[in-house]
Amino acid sequence: MHSLPGVVAVGYINEAIDEGNPLRTLETLLLPTANISDVDPAHAQHYQDVLYHAKSQKLGDSESVSKVLWLDEIQQAVDDANVDKDRAKQWVTLVVDVNQCLEGKKSSDILSVLKSSTSNANDIIPECADKYYDALVKAKELKSERVSSDGSWLKLNLHKKYDYYYNTDSKESSWVTPESCLYKESWLTGKEIEDIIEEVTVGYIRENIWSASEELLLRFQATSSGPILREEFEARKSFLHEQEENVVKIQAFWKGYKQRKEYMHRRQTFIDNTDSIVKIQSWFRMATARKSYLSRLQYFRDHNNEIVKIQSLLRANKARDDYKTLVGSENPPLTVIRKFVYLLDQSDLDFQEELEVARLREEVVTKIRANQQLEKDLNLMDIKIGLLVKNRITLEDVISHSKKLNKKKGGEMEILNNTDNQGIKSLSKERRKTLETYQQLFYLLQTNPLYLAKLIFQMPQNKSTKFMDTVIFTLYNYASNQREEYLLLKLFKTALEEEIKSKVDQVQDIVTGNPTVIKMVVSFNRGARGQNTLRQLLAPVVKEIIDDKSLIINTNPVEVYKAWVNQLETQTGEASKLPYDVTTEQALTYPEVKNKLEASIENLRRVTDKVLNSIISSLDLLPYGLRYIAKVLKNSIHEKFPDATEDELLKIVGNLLYYRYMNPAIVAPDGFDIIDMTAGGQINSDQRRNLGSVAKVLQHAASNKLFEGENEHLSSMNNYLSETYQEFRKYFKEACNVPEPEEKFNMDKYTDLVTVSKPVIYISIEEIISTHSLLLEHQDAIAPEKNDLLSELLGSLGEVPTVESFLGEGAVDPNDPNKANTLSQLSKTEISLVLTSKYDIEDGEAIDSRSLMIKTKKLIIDVIRNQPGNTLTEILETPATAQQEVDHATDMVSRAMIDSRTPEEMKHSQSMIEDAQLPLEQKKRKIQRNLRTLEQTGHVSSENKYQDILNEIAKDIRNQRIYRKLRKAELAKLQQTLNALNKKAAFYEEQINYYDTYIKTCLDNLKRKNTRRSIKLDGKGEPKGAKRAKPVKYTAAKLHEKGVLLDIDDLQTNQFKNVTFDIIATEDVGIFDVRSKFLGVEMEKVQLNIQDLLQMQYEGVAVMKMFDKVKVNVNLLIYLLNKKFYGK
Repeated sequence: MHSLPGVVAVGYINEAIDEGNPLRTLETLLLPTANISDVDPAHAQHYQDVLYHAKSQKLGDSESVSKVLWLDEIQQAVDDANVDKDRAKQWVTLVVDVNQCLEGKKSSDILSVLKSSTSNANDIIPECADKYYDALVKAKELKSERVSSDGSWLKLNLHKKYDYYYNTDSKESSWVTPESCLYKESWLTGKEIEDIIEEVTVGYIRENIWSASEELLLRFQATSSGPILREEFEARKSFLHEQEENVVKIQAFWKGYKQRKEYMHRRQTFIDNTDSIVKIQSWFRMATARKSYLSRLQYFRDHNNEIVKIQSLLRANKARDDYKTLVGSENPPLTVIRKFVYLLDQSDLDFQEELEVARLREEVVTKIRANQQLEKDLNLMDIKIGLLVKNRITLEDVISHSKKLNKKKGGEMEILNNTDNQGIKSLSKERRKTLETYQQLFYLLQTNPLYLAKLIFQMPQNKSTKFMDTVIFTLYNYASNQREEYLLLKLFKTALEEEIKSKVDQVQDIVTGNPTVIKMVVSFNRGARGQNTLRQLLAPVVKEIIDDKSLIINTNPVEVYKAWVNQLETQTGEASKLPYDVTTEQALTYPEVKNKLEASIENLRRVTDKVLNSIISSLDLLPYGLRYIAKVLKNSIHEKFPDATEDELLKIVGNLLYYRYMNPAIVAPDGFDIIDMTAGGQINSDQRRNLGSVAKVLQHAASNKLFEGENEHLSSMNNYLSETYQEFRKYFKEACNVPEPEEKFNMDKYTDLVTVSKPVIYISIEEIISTHSLLLEHQDAIAPEKNDLLSELLGSLGEVPTVESFLGEGAVDPNDPNKANTLSQLSKTEISLVLTSKYDIEDGEAIDSRSLMIKTKKLIIDVIRNQPGNTLTEILETPATAQQEVDHATDMVSRAMIDSRTPEEMKHSQSMIEDAQLPLEQKKRKIQRNLRTLEQTGHVSSENKYQDILNEIAKDIRNQRIYRKLRKAELAKLQQTLNALNKKAAFYEEQINYYDTYIKTCLDNLKRKNTRRSIKLDGKGEPKGAKRAKPVKYTAAKLHEKGVLLDIDDLQTNQFKNVTFDIIATEDVGIFDVRSKFLGVEMEKVQLNIQDLLQMQYEGVAVMKMFDKVKVNVNLLIYLLNKKFYGK
């Protein structure tokens, strides 16, 4: 139902429509009561035409009841008119844009213009853009040719009823025919444009529909013509499927016909022009081949560097594969071995490096010995100056020793060491035999550790220690190269196993006792060769502890208490009411003491952690020799005591690695050269106590010993000790995980036979005579068999020579008044011995199987260099050609020239040189004879074509390469060691200068004071009239009365009168022999060292024991010695 105002509006609108006035109709449509939407006043004429047409249709409909247009019909007519308006605008846009694009020749814009202007964008296919443009341009050109004059109006007919006009110049539009309307005939109309686009699109679709993908078919179907084309396509497709068999036949027939026709025509052409074709083909092949060759040649020239690299890579890969075969194959073939035999040649560089190693080794050994002597003399000088300070000895004694020091500093040792040319090296022929026997003797001792191991345990401990420090380390050149370190470790191992087997009864004996071998191992590894390791291991953290001035660690409650009381009295200026002497328990009752003790414990734990971390993280710095002996120690103890637990074994390892090796260096870093000290400098008591506290904690941790008893106040650290022990346990276990020396140093029984240079040692005449004497003295124990090689050599040497007889007649003037002193100096002369085996290859002597193997290998190497073959048997059985003999002779001449430049000590034996000069065929015959001999001894077998000896040659090649690498490493190590020794020598010289300055000051002070004592020196710098003090004799009762003697175990006081003590000053300053007698019968003798007594006094030791039963007061004993022997 329509409302009354709406009915009225309908009436007005219908009346306006009937009048035919567009403006009147527009006014009625805009009436508010009509409520007509989307009315555009600019298109009033079109609204009038559409409404009129709609009303006319309604009037002509006989079934329509109403003859007027109602509001909904009016609204529909308005909407239709608006649609026409939009279509007209779209049409104008299409026509204008396309024609302007064509006139501007903007082919690249045609696609975007068409897509934005057409009603269905899917009708535009991007692939047809060029075709659209070409077709439109062609149509426009044809249309423009038929037009003589051109207007500016475009006309569009809508629904074949309404005309729409648009002026391209003024952009004016109208639904009524304009006045003076002249159409733009040269432009394509919208209908023409759409027809062209549809034609191009349909043509493209038809062309591509059979090969289109599914996606492309969907795009085709989305176009306006898509459904029709799809229907045509499906119909055609269905037809072809139905006629597929016929289609295939037709296609096959047609293709065959065309191919045959083309083939026959082509064939006839070739037949008619055969001669020409042959010429063309020949020329073309030639041109192609030349072009290909020149192109390839130019390519190679352009890539010359790359080709060289590729060839090098291929050769390297081949060589690498061959070397892997040489190294990894169990039986490397002869063809591979031949490629690497050149590695066995000794070059000039090899000889130079060998000579440099020998020179450096001699310098190192000489410097070690000189430094050791300087260190002993300086220690003695320390004692003398210490005694001088306390008026124990006279200044003359100190000056005398100082002059001796300055002589050594000034080069006396060098003068002695330069007497080689006048000594044993210049002996007559008959005495040179003695030298050669000594060389064989020391070679035997060096390579067979059992002799020295037995000798060590035959001597008293004080003698064996001196023997180890001098002769044994000299014999092995202080392990200055790989071979000697290997042999020294074998000695250590043999001696340690012997000592454990014969002298260790309980597991703990190693810890509680002082095993000779352990002491020797530690001494060596803390000596010149191992000192650098300790510095790297401990120097940074020890220096940090020493440099920390604020660090105070004192875990003794009584000392902490006394320091606290002293501090109170210093601050207040009044005597403290607290007691001075307290026990540990009493001291711990004071809170201040507890607080200071806790602070010290915290500092101790912190500093100990640093030292522990430095040790744990530096396992690789531990000397291999020390780790290997730890492994031997652990295994030997376990073998003798199979029930020992892993913890017990690791504690013994820890006793060696930490307690014996590292602990002393932590407690006294200045004494072990861990830190650099200036002459006269020293570590103060606080620093020493800090280091001692750290060492004590680490010692407890390494042995898994908790703080108990008198250390109960430190029990708070027990958990820390247990944790630290677990760290140490892992460390000790890993330290034992090292390879055997044979694997580490790549040594075996043939090593000495294939190395270039022979082993050399530097030993003094005194040490040679001493060793000879000890061997003869203990010969029955160390070589009981008469046919033993050692017994044979000792028999050849005869009795132990004196220094004079060793050097021979004329070495010393018999009328020389200082003959004894001269002989003493000459006995210290160091000579070099080139060690040789008694059974080395020599002229005319029987050759054992090992030597024969070496000799045969050298002959085989000479042969396979010049004669090829796949197996050794093939080479030996094939005669050599004349050219091969010439090549071989040339090689031998070159080798002779090299041998002429070889140092004397590195030359081969005469028999080997003669063998090298044999012709190729004679060498082969000699090889065959040697191989038969070796086969009889089981060294080689003809069944495998003598592969065993080829394997030995391959092994020599591998070892030679390793040896060269080790030699370079040894050169660097020797140079490093020599630098360290020179620095140490410089430090000793600095100390000597310091002592000289001190003594000069003492002399100046004496002159200023006009002392009554005068110093009279003779020409040799020795004090005149020096007399040894007379012995002093006391009864035990007298000493008891003086308070010196406190008690004698198992002896009543009334018996003291029957005991007498003789105190005698020895030749060594500060050393006294004390002899005890009971009822006139001499019982025991003991030595007292004044320096030891002063050290005890410094450390607060009040009572000591002599003879394990006599208790004496240390302070009063020092007083007595001062009074009776030093006049104080």
